[in-house]
Formats: sequence, C-alpha cells, structure tokens
Amino acid sequence: MMMKRFFSVLLTALLLLESVGIALAAAPTTMQEKLSAVEKAAYGQAQTGALLDRLNKLEKDFSSNAPKSSVIDRVDALYALMLLNETGPSLVTQMNAVEWAITRQVSMESIQKRVSEMEIIMQGKPTEGSYRNRIDTLAGYAFGSKDIPLSAGRVPANTLVRILTVTPINAKNLKAGDQIEFQAAEDVIEGGRLLYAKGAPGLGVVKKVKQAQNFGRDAEVDIDFQSLRAIDGTETAMLLGEESKKKMESLAMAAGASLAGIALLGPLGVIGGIFVKGKNIDLPAGTEVFIQTKDETNLYGLNTSLHESADPALTTADSSTAEMK
Repeated sequence: MMMKRFFSVLLTALLLLESVGIALAAAPTTMQEKLSAVEKAAYGQAQTGALLDRLNKLEKDFSSNAPKSSVIDRVDALYALMLLNETGPSLVTQMNAVEWAITRQVSMESIQKRVSEMEIIMQGKPTEGSYRNRIDTLAGYAFGSKDIPLSAGRVPANTLVRILTVTPINAKNLKAGDQIEFQAAEDVIEGGRLLYAKGAPGLGVVKKVKQAQNFGRDAEVDIDFQSLRAIDGTETAMLLGEESKKKMESLAMAAGASLAGIALLGPLGVIGGIFVKGKNIDLPAGTEVFIQTKDETNLYGLNTSLHESADPALTTADSSTAEMK
C-alpha cells in the first residue's frame, strides 16, 4: 500500500511536467553561425581568432575539399560535410554510428575527443591525420568497411523514448527559462534500425514554476521537453504527451502490485519520501521519464543486424516503441 501510494504521488508529479511544444531553435544561417556550429561539433566549442585561420584549420583537420570560390562557399561545404544529411550521412552521423558500434552508446563530446577515445579503445593510443580519415579507419574496425550501414527511413509521430534526466528537477530551485538537460536511457530501434542511441543528448526548457503552498496546494513545474538528438544528429522535436503519460501511468499501476517497476522509473530509493511533506516536486538527476516524438520525421538509422550475434538485446525494439506501431 505504501509503495502504491508513493508511485501515485510520483506519477502526479511527472504528469505536471507538461510540454507546450514550442519550436526548436532555428538552424544557423549566417557564415559566422555555421562556422561556430561546425567548430562546436568538431572541437566542443567555437574557436577564436581570424575567420580565415579558423576555416583553414577545419579544412585541414577534416580533409574538406575547399571549392575554388568564395569563403562563404567553403564554410557551406564544411557545414554540409559535418552536420547535414542531404546527400548522405554527415560526419557527425558517421561518428555517432562508430561510437555506438564500439561502446553501445553515444556521448555529448566533440568529434576530436571521441575519435581519440575510440582509437585508444581499439589501438591503445590516438593516431594522427585528418579526423575524416581516422573515422574511416574506426569504421573499418566497427563494421569491416569504411562504408557505415546507415539508411534513411521514416519515424512515426508519438514514438516513445525513455529518457534519463541530467538536470535535477526541483520546484524550489527552478525558474521559467531554465534549461533542462536529459539523455536517452536506452536505444530506440525500429525495423532493425537504430534511431536514438543510449546517451543521446536532449534539451528542454522550464515554462512555469509554482511553489508548494499550505492547504494541500502542490508544487507545479511545466517543462517543454523540446528535442532529442537522433543517431544522425537531427534534433527531433519531442513532447511529454498523452502516450507518454499513459505509459508512465501503466508502470505506476504495475508497481503497486510489485517492485518490478522501480527499475523502470529511475532511482526511486534516492527520492523515497520526498513527497511526504509539502508535496514539492524534487526529481534528482537520474530520474527516468517517457517522452514521445512530436511529428513524423525522416532520419538516417544504423542497421543493427551486424551486431545481433554480439548482443541480441541490442537489436530488439523497446516494447514501448513497438506499442506505437
């Protein structure tokens, strides 16, 4: 009875994390914005100094074939190579696929850091040369060829994703406009294609906060779980919608009959008892919640069939996703 009551209160708190579905941040349009976006993907942060020096370094580090035309064309070529999937998988997409194949998750780190870490795992030490060539070498280790098995396909709206909060959600400490970071808690695989890898970063924003008050007035926190990064680098629009709430409600009801639901809703032992007095919303980092894709989306996915013999569990679609088909 106590456990069932606890899950009931936890569910109430989670259902107050409402998504209002504001638009994702606009893609960079100016030359400076595109150059900074490429540098963030490559090195972890935008660089300083003369624009031409920064451009020359990127072209050397990533073996970009600079068009013999304007500087803006060269920046556009780098931006397409690194971040766009218009003519094929971008370099970020390829890096994500290689990292997942080697470690079974993706990180939030730069290509520079990830390439070195994967080389240490595979070769014992980092190598030299362009990152583009080094990713090809790592792809050979991971897939037997530099040709990474990525294919484009459709992802339905309302596909469920289990996420893990990175930012603590405490009504006493949050205010409107604060960012909420989260990660995919597990792989999302549809039709044998990996769409979202465990560890994929997501970002939300606090829309409204109300503190707990006397006479039974509970705290409220409205959060827009805006986006989650797919394996191909696409920031896909997400929300905490009706399907997400139904999934969490079903888990909470199941947990009333047994302890099996504890692992599905995060480290509940850490937050046990936090609602006993005042009913403040206080969800620590590591709390797991379900969100869903907002719209139908076309994404590159990684064919996971090459890894079936190594770990069959990695190629089985999450049952929560299968329910949406």
